[in-house]
Amino acid sequence: MSSQKSEPFDTPERSEIPGITHGHVAAMEASVDGEPEVVWVMYNMPHLMLRTVGRKSGSVRKVALPYWIDENGHPIVVGSYAGAPKHPAWYLNLADRDANPELYVKTRHDQYWTEADVLEGEERARIWEALTRDRDYYLDYQKLTERELPLIRLAKKRPADGPPKD
Repeated sequence: MSSQKSEPFDTPERSEIPGITHGHVAAMEASVDGEPEVVWVMYNMPHLMLRTVGRKSGSVRKVALPYWIDENGHPIVVGSYAGAPKHPAWYLNLADRDANPELYVKTRHDQYWTEADVLEGEERARIWEALTRDRDYYLDYQKLTERELPLIRLAKKRPADGPPKD
């Protein structure tokens, strides 16, 4: 496996993140055959698009997230929101199994359905240690908040024939 060490970057202001994410998701949806690469890989970090259903609104929500690959080849995303005091909305949505029994994920060269696996205990600690060796900025984000930053495994459950009809 190639290096998963991220390149240096400046964390945007939290108030800028929703607008950046909206533009990033639009670029992902316009991407054809995973091109251009810059839409899917930034600062040596692959990104995915995660589709959830709002737990309160019932509306479709999409977010672009960097991911790290575990030892079994499964994407791991972090609910950091740059160290905000509260969990990001996408994490709260996926944690609501009634609203989101399955989640749609699109990567540069794949699309699939998954169930969110929120890591806990020893497994979370082991993955956190490995992940933060490559992505040390998550340690800084963790220091900014009292909540534990959630780690979510998005292993492929079944292929998707195309994006879901929203």
